[in-house]
Amino acid sequence: MLNAANRTIWERDNLEILRGFNSNSIDLIYLDPPFNSNRNYSAPIGSEAAGAAFKDTWTLSDVDNAWHGEIAERNPALYQSLEAAELAHGKGMKSYLIMMAVRLLEIYRVLKDTGSIYLHCDPTASHYLKILMDIVFEKENFRNEVVWKRTSTKSLGKRYAVNTDRILYYVKSEGATWNQQYTPYDDKYIQKTYRREDEHGRWGTVDLSGGKAGSEQAYRPLKGIKPPPGRAWAPPARNRFPATAQALLPNNYEALDQLAKCQALDAASLLHWPESGTGRPRWKKYLSVMPGVVSGDLILDTPPVKGKERLGYPTQKPRALLERIIKASSNIGDWVLDPFCGCATTCVAAENLGRQWIGIDLSAKAVDLVKDRLKREVQIGEDGVLLGKVIHRTDIPKRTDTGKLPNYRTHKHTLFGQQEGFCNGCRRDFAFRDFEVDHIIPLSKGGTDHPENLQLLCSSCNRIKSNQTQEAFITILKERSLRR
Repeated sequence: MLNAANRTIWERDNLEILRGFNSNSIDLIYLDPPFNSNRNYSAPIGSEAAGAAFKDTWTLSDVDNAWHGEIAERNPALYQSLEAAELAHGKGMKSYLIMMAVRLLEIYRVLKDTGSIYLHCDPTASHYLKILMDIVFEKENFRNEVVWKRTSTKSLGKRYAVNTDRILYYVKSEGATWNQQYTPYDDKYIQKTYRREDEHGRWGTVDLSGGKAGSEQAYRPLKGIKPPPGRAWAPPARNRFPATAQALLPNNYEALDQLAKCQALDAASLLHWPESGTGRPRWKKYLSVMPGVVSGDLILDTPPVKGKERLGYPTQKPRALLERIIKASSNIGDWVLDPFCGCATTCVAAENLGRQWIGIDLSAKAVDLVKDRLKREVQIGEDGVLLGKVIHRTDIPKRTDTGKLPNYRTHKHTLFGQQEGFCNGCRRDFAFRDFEVDHIIPLSKGGTDHPENLQLLCSSCNRIKSNQTQEAFITILKERSLRR
């Protein structure tokens, strides 16, 4: 169970918030992180999103040195992929991927076994991010690389125009939620395919035969007409017809053999026979029961943000795109998380679709935007009031799924053995009594009392570190020439 309230926006580093969430508590995670595009973004002055800005240029000084060790310890293969990225692309890419990798490890932990994750990116780093995702979520759980056309083609010199983004879709297990999505047929297709009409609606025709069937009756003639050579009669299920047509079929239709089903369809005038009287029949496919075209991994029907929806926020995505993702991989009442929520498109889409949601962003502007957008865009009740207020938090949630942990100091003997008597700061050896147990990630930054977050420091190093990050602590030791 998630240890947070619905409609909460956290204004803080998402890594610290993710570390505070209970394991296996989120149904769907969509994230639209920086792309490592080597650009700085800001919303235009005068727009609704004015004040929102972020830089998308990465160096090793932008990442916490402690993340290196955490990734190397928790997933050695993941760390090796970061080393390879540095060789192939440089330190900037490695830095960006370190930032992403340490968060993906936490995202995997908080995602339910039936959960899904959609990572929005562009070709700048999509191939490197897919390697990270293959390692963290396992390559067998990769489902699609969705390509979304975000702009119209523009003229560029000496290369094809870059007008698409990538969305990497992974699940946590085979049991992940999936609701097939469809897009409406276009008018030309309807006119061509559903050319006839009767009392049940517009219809086209479908071959009544199929592959191998289990019954001998499937190969017998229907009104003197045999199925094609090597094929058998394959009548559709009752639910393939409108309710008015289903009422004309016998109650035991599904229990009939294939030939008897075909005869029942013919009696209900749900088969179409060629006017020549010598051809094979086809069954009537009605437009009213066809959901549309199965949504594919190329999204062309969701245009970029425009009109009243446009806030001026850098990298804003259209609500229709998020609604398609949320419908496909979650159900009403499920939890949706966006750890880089920006202008809160995911939050608004989730609210409109009856999902519970959490958003995280470094900018306080995200809180104002989600409140304004919910008032303007969400389908609210008759009283005109949104059910439930948006909660703004800056603290770190406290996990409730770990039970009562023993006092962290009880791990001192084990840590002494693991570190072989050496301080994890200055790297000098000390007697057991001279060591103190320290939190690698401070409790104030989302750390826990779990053994993997503990280390032994000599009393001097522990005073120096205080509640600083491991990165800042190590930097101080090096500056003072105290670290071997």
